[in-house]
Amino acid sequence: MNWIILFVAGLLEIGWAIGLKYTDGFTKLWPTVGTVFSLIASFLLLGLALKTLPVGTAYAIWVGIGAVGTALLGILLFGESADIFKLVSLGLICAGIVGLKLAHA
Repeated sequence: MNWIILFVAGLLEIGWAIGLKYTDGFTKLWPTVGTVFSLIASFLLLGLALKTLPVGTAYAIWVGIGAVGTALLGILLFGESADIFKLVSLGLICAGIVGLKLAHA
């Protein structure tokens, strides 16, 4: 169950990272509210997952989910570059996430 909690925390990290772009420097109320909610929820769920998961593994997976998801949404939503080097690098991060999960098992 804690792996699911960690995964949801990672998704919420993507939410607050992307939300920062939509707050326009925290000048837009509802994007700011959503971003702050996602941030708090992400940290709370990460904290819950850390009750039983090793901190190094859980934190690296949480950050990896957030980094890959945010980079992919940056490409899709904001037209950021999607060159082969960037995509291969994101794939390596995903491989690292899988490797950390398998190493924990």
